[in-house]
Amino acid sequence: MTSPGDTAVGERYPTVDEVAAAARALALRRPDVCRLRTVGLSRAGEPLLLLSVGHGSRNVLVVAGPHANEMVGGATALLLARRVTADPVLRDGTDAAWHFLLCADPDGARLNEAVPDARFTMLGHYRHFFRPRAAEQPEWLPDDGTLDGALPETRALIGVIDELRPVLQCSLHGIDVGGTFIQVTRDIPRLAERIAKSAAEFDIPLEAGSSDAFHWPSPGPGVYVLPPPGGPREDASNSTWTYAHRYGGVTAIAEVPMWACDRAADTSPHPSAERALRTAGEALRRASLLVGGLIGEVRPHLPDDGGPLLRAAQEIVAVGPALAADWDPALRTAAAPPLPAMTRARVSSVEIYAQRLPLRAAAMLLRVVRTAELPPAPPAPVRELLERLVAEWCEAYETAHRARWIPVRQQAEQHARVVLAAFDLLPG
Repeated sequence: MTSPGDTAVGERYPTVDEVAAAARALALRRPDVCRLRTVGLSRAGEPLLLLSVGHGSRNVLVVAGPHANEMVGGATALLLARRVTADPVLRDGTDAAWHFLLCADPDGARLNEAVPDARFTMLGHYRHFFRPRAAEQPEWLPDDGTLDGALPETRALIGVIDELRPVLQCSLHGIDVGGTFIQVTRDIPRLAERIAKSAAEFDIPLEAGSSDAFHWPSPGPGVYVLPPPGGPREDASNSTWTYAHRYGGVTAIAEVPMWACDRAADTSPHPSAERALRTAGEALRRASLLVGGLIGEVRPHLPDDGGPLLRAAQEIVAVGPALAADWDPALRTAAAPPLPAMTRARVSSVEIYAQRLPLRAAAMLLRVVRTAELPPAPPAPVRELLERLVAEWCEAYETAHRARWIPVRQQAEQHARVVLAAFDLLPG
């Protein structure tokens, strides 16, 4: 296996254009193995590029960039594509063809792109942050589960799945602070052991308490199995993740952090969980209310609906605090399923969530205010307050969780190893 110093990945996240250029170069260099084609166009007319490597009958689909703020996917796709191209065992030896959707949301990625300085900082990340609202993310189908009214990016992804009928679909995701983990739509035996071994090599903690998966089966640390339709988080059944099931395929959603938080792996009991959960819920509601008020001050100065940045910020402050009903004792109802044993890892995941959401909203609102050009300009005090909030909340976020940066090479390598392990261990 190639070392973490694989030249497929640099010291920073590659841009959309850099990923596309590298894929074209690979296809030109190895036309016997690689093919690059356009499978659709984004809302803004950007090509959706699919790089295919190998000619086997077992198709593997790797989807990079489904969320604009999760930038490691492009680096991972390049690393994997070069590795599969160079290693015939991964192709001919397994009768496999690997297909890489290089960026599922290029429009969003361009709104999030920034070429960082030598040291990538959390403040730098959030000053360029963009994550679209749920309805503008390509992996989610419309509420009725059909393609009527679906994004062109979603229709393109569904078309690729229909064409390839993949035995495995891997969606490359990332988180800002936490540990590495994988969500699978069906159990893949022994996957936890493989992930843990790789994570230990890079000193990346295993996410042992994801708040998204409090009620999901977990065959081992860092592995979560999505519940069937009708269970918790049943909205996942209304996504491209489970769409591959109609062809007998399995989807793995691979997550790797930008900054590690060692408490993400701490399975010891939390000494005062209820108080910590209440504190997190109150902080989330208070911060969301503050950002919501600032949105109200800025909104009259903007044309139309304010654009994708404002739409995303508005969604966070509108629905984020209500989502805390899953764990906040002040909001939970008697009908809610009981919480699992609240470990330090689970409480840490909640605390990260409670800080991350309003920070995202404030960061995107600040970008709106900074780039507003039409008179009258938003009031100067609003911008000054947002500048201060984003800087202070980034510092508090980083300090509270003792966040330590993971080099891009290691993020991508862990990502790639998770994908290869999922394929290697795939039942049947």
